[in-house]
Amino acid sequence: MSTVTEAGRYLTFSLNTEAYALDIFHVTEIIEYRPLTVVPMMPDFIRGVINLRGRAVPVIDIAIRFARGSTVIDRRTSIIIVHIQDAGLAEMADPDGDGKGAGDGQDIGILVDSASKVVTLSPDDIEPAPAFGAGIRADYISGMARRDEDFLILLDISHVLSISDMVRLSDLAQTPVAEVGPGPA
Repeated sequence: MSTVTEAGRYLTFSLNTEAYALDIFHVTEIIEYRPLTVVPMMPDFIRGVINLRGRAVPVIDIAIRFARGSTVIDRRTSIIIVHIQDAGLAEMADPDGDGKGAGDGQDIGILVDSASKVVTLSPDDIEPAPAFGAGIRADYISGMARRDEDFLILLDISHVLSISDMVRLSDLAQTPVAEVGPGPA
């Protein structure tokens, strides 16, 4: 799990009335919600793809990823485009390990209720991720920033959007459940 050790800039956004932030280093742009092209046989959290300057960019609904329902589309809904590096992605782009075809990362859209503003946080503003109580996996959180009367959840976007983790989840979701017969009497 990564922890924050120096001042950084974070993009804040809301998701199901909770405040989140992610390191601005990963954000390439924020766009207004636009209709998505649905791709058949994808897990629920992949809502579809958008055409971003000729590239198909998958859009992830992190509310679904966090088991918090799905994002309701309204006039403030935004898609945050992030660029991530992922070992699983590099392996898929270069399956034989010869260095040819290895990607330099992936752009992924994150569907959010609304993007807010960029804030600068110092290490003194940030507490370690809680072991419990945030409602999402602890490895998805890089820290909790104090903000007025509550906290801002700082996401570790490389874990939240881990391609290899999402592929595993997708495979599990599509694996049929074995029929279980009656237990011992």
